[in-house]
Amino acid sequence: MHYGGGVGLGFGSDSFNAQIAPSAIYQVNPYFATGLGASFNYARFGDLKFTAYGGSLLSLFNPIPALQLSAEFEELRVHRDYGDGLPDAVDNYWLPSLFTGIGYSNGPVTVGIRYDLLYDKEKSIYTDPWMPFVRFYF
Repeated sequence: MHYGGGVGLGFGSDSFNAQIAPSAIYQVNPYFATGLGASFNYARFGDLKFTAYGGSLLSLFNPIPALQLSAEFEELRVHRDYGDGLPDAVDNYWLPSLFTGIGYSNGPVTVGIRYDLLYDKEKSIYTDPWMPFVRFYF
């Protein structure tokens, strides 16, 4: 078992997203690992604010030591606040995401980018379907 996780940041015009995602993976063989993760996210788009928490299933494939390909299914419980203080200005829902990613690995650290195949601009807490990441395992 390896423990670690990742952090993510997204920026856009009048928007921001931050994520912390601890996880544990099992190294099946020198090329493939799989595991579980937890996630906490905060996002802001103008006056609209999101907080979200949930879990994920993660698969990592290293065809060569320096290259990491990844697939991750994440399910988040989202709390959305439109910022005007009214009770009907708050929304709670489940948000699925399916990420594919590619990264450069050097020892326990991988830096890369991932893409959300299920991205929904109206509901997503992410500013864009593309999201850079830093992932580490020890």
